[in-house]
Amino acid sequence: MAKRIFSGVQPTGVITLGNYIGAIKQFPELQDQGDAIYCIVDQHAITIQQDPKELRSNIRSLAAMYIAVGIDPEKSILFIQSEVPAHAQAGWMLQCVTSIGELERMTQFKDKSAKAAGTNETVLAALLTYPPLMAGDILLYNTDIVPVGDDQKQHIELTRDIAERFNKRYKKTFKIPDIALSKAGRRIKSLQDPTKKMSKSDANAKATIRLLDTPKQIEKKIKSAVTDSEGIVRYDKENKPGVSNLIDIEAALTNSSTEDVVAKYDGKGYGDFKAGVAQVVIDHLAPIQARYNELIDSEELDRILDEGAEKANAIANATIQRMEDAMGLGRGSRH
Repeated sequence: MAKRIFSGVQPTGVITLGNYIGAIKQFPELQDQGDAIYCIVDQHAITIQQDPKELRSNIRSLAAMYIAVGIDPEKSILFIQSEVPAHAQAGWMLQCVTSIGELERMTQFKDKSAKAAGTNETVLAALLTYPPLMAGDILLYNTDIVPVGDDQKQHIELTRDIAERFNKRYKKTFKIPDIALSKAGRRIKSLQDPTKKMSKSDANAKATIRLLDTPKQIEKKIKSAVTDSEGIVRYDKENKPGVSNLIDIEAALTNSSTEDVVAKYDGKGYGDFKAGVAQVVIDHLAPIQARYNELIDSEELDRILDEGAEKANAIANATIQRMEDAMGLGRGSRH
């Protein structure tokens, strides 16, 4: 039987080329390795204040982009978290078997609350209590494998602890998920400061390529990318970080080795090199952008999300029923 894989992503708006190469490009591969469920975790997004119109637009945009990059609704379930009420229900029930001490030890809570305190922002209770909601996201679907980056490993370990505690305290209800550290793609750096990662929040617009940038914008940004004065295309991250970053971009998008990319530009100057890399990015993103534009305002996208929510609700509601029966909530199974 195929292993069930669960992945939840926040609708944060802009997806950069760095996000795509580092993580999202690998997502379509997961659906061929198991039974994949992709959740747009909009309830997690509201642990910090959001503009409602912007959030709704970001949710739809992320859904369209996921399909555009290769998530196949025939092979995977794609749905929006808030359209499956069981997530909030499970989050509450799992809070009731989680201690405050465990939540206060979460590195992300410590970092984010310290940052908020430094800027006199209010720290919302949800920032402390969202790990049980995240545990619910995963446990509702009888998940076998959760692919995550290093920064989320602690939360998945807590999810395993919560599931084991629930099973022990009440009765065996949950499958204990395994952590699979994501096979991260190449780490793409800022085009203007190749010692920093490419970031959507960079104040310098020329530093970041976004997946929906036009060919002209892509060309302009890569043309103005910081390199060096040597004029030779070779891979040396320490001494030639800017050139190496551009080589990494082309290698990742063409599934080539860095050696292949260097060989392609042997004897050529930086002008030809940058023009070549820009063309690779433009050619790679063209079909993604075309599919995204087809989907973004379409009934097809709504149909895919409706079907995804229906499938997700069926699985999640069955788990909620088991959780309520185990905890003694309500009047028990009435059928």
